Amino acid sequence: MAHSPAVTVDTLQTQQQLIVRQRIRLMVNQYEIHAVAADGSEAELLAFAQQKRLAFKEQVTLYTDDTKQTPVLGFKARQVIDLGATYDVVDASGLGIGEFRKNFKESLLRSTWHLIQPGYAEMVGRERNMTVAVLRRFVDSLSWLPYHFDFVIGGDRPAFSVVKKWGLRDRYVVTIHDPQVDRRLVGAMAVALDALQAR
Repeated sequence: MAHSPAVTVDTLQTQQQLIVRQRIRLMVNQYEIHAVAADGSEAELLAFAQQKRLAFKEQVTLYTDDTKQTPVLGFKARQVIDLGATYDVVDASGLGIGEFRKNFKESLLRSTWHLIQPGYAEMVGRERNMTVAVLRRFVDSLSWLPYHFDFVIGGDRPAFSVVKKWGLRDRYVVTIHDPQVDRRLVGAMAVALDALQAR
């Protein structure tokens, strides 16, 4: 039986870490967001997302589980995909809870994202390692290199980080440093970092 969106969001908002795991399927990318147990292992499924490949107007909905019956949140491009598209993040009822966009100019060398939580803060996320960022862009055979993002508030205060782990499937460990950051935005951004990285 699927959890209600409220129960899932309440649980999500208490997490200090999340694990995001990608599934590869024909014509779609799928993502699971899990809680993290005290010993660091993967715990309960908190949200499930599916992204259609080659969509002209990107839209990703996160559900309580892989039955895709009960939405929790989602994000959608305001316009047909372009290099600087802004994405609105909405809750289960469609109410806006934040937005994010890629900084195209800065991303030419090192991917940079801006994430806004209304009434609180704008967070800026950049790839942690400039060398890895450049190698991934300009050496095709190294495009698989793991990447790590650090999101900060006001230039230096850590908000959250997303660390890609080695493995056959993409797996990310997300650590929330600032307790006031909305975990729904963190989950949406973590999925978007993989789903939209090549855009």
